[in-house]
Amino acid sequence: MKKVEQIKIKKGMKVDELVREMGKTGVMQGSRVGKAVDILEKMIKDKNCKIFLGQAGALIPGGMRNILSDILRNKLISVFVCTGASLTHDLAEALGYNHLQGHEDMDDKELNKKGLDRMYNSLMDNKVYEGMEDFFEENFDEFSKAKTVRELLWLVGSNIKDDNSILRQAYLNKIPIFCPALEDSGIGLMIWGRLMKGKKMEIKLFEDLKEIVDIAWTCKKAGVVYLGGGVPKNYIQQAMQFSPKSASYGVQITTDRAEYGGSSGASLKEGISWGKMDKDGEFVDVYADTTVVLPLIYASLKERV
Repeated sequence: MKKVEQIKIKKGMKVDELVREMGKTGVMQGSRVGKAVDILEKMIKDKNCKIFLGQAGALIPGGMRNILSDILRNKLISVFVCTGASLTHDLAEALGYNHLQGHEDMDDKELNKKGLDRMYNSLMDNKVYEGMEDFFEENFDEFSKAKTVRELLWLVGSNIKDDNSILRQAYLNKIPIFCPALEDSGIGLMIWGRLMKGKKMEIKLFEDLKEIVDIAWTCKKAGVVYLGGGVPKNYIQQAMQFSPKSASYGVQITTDRAEYGGSSGASLKEGISWGKMDKDGEFVDVYADTTVVLPLIYASLKERV
């Protein structure tokens, strides 16, 4: 057995140097952060690999928006799958609103009176929805031309001017962006509101599923990255399951537990039994808060690639 290498910190060391030191320990979550960067570096440098990124959770209220949009800007992934909530928060910022710093002990009854919505210790003003109403009302005739959710999201992105927007970067770089539960979000409510006023939109929901399965089916090799779990993770996992080649690489960051049988806490190794993950693949599960380790991982990765 190898000994545990003790981390050495030196003045002025770069993030990648720190992450490599963490990886050298060989134990606990610090070493898994190091391994995650190693695997991500391999999948990015593997020109035959298409990378599927699934994202869930309150990452944009948690300050991770620029990291996500930068990943898209640099075309480090091939497919992006996320929640409707993430896209709603992204659009809110793109329309000029901000998430605000609060704390978890604030009086929620008072926040409700002031029109402030709380996500742990991050806040959002209800006026966001007024801005979204105007945005969708102004552009709905163009949005209604979309036949799939992916097409709709690219159209939304094409009408955003903020270069830090996830939606805009997906559109500009022609990265397919899938949101299999879009109706479960503020954006979904905006679309439903227009439909209730008599406007028309004919979206073929299952065409997106066909598209992501086609991408998984035809790629030479696949890598998966999960920031949180939920619907985005499962959407990618089932595409892997029904494709001839399982994912060769995988990185998962989650705080959920495996004992309850849910997808969000399931280890990547478990996916081997389903045919979603290659039995000889390289995987790592990092059990940590994404808002803590994603900046470390991405900063380290940018120094390497």
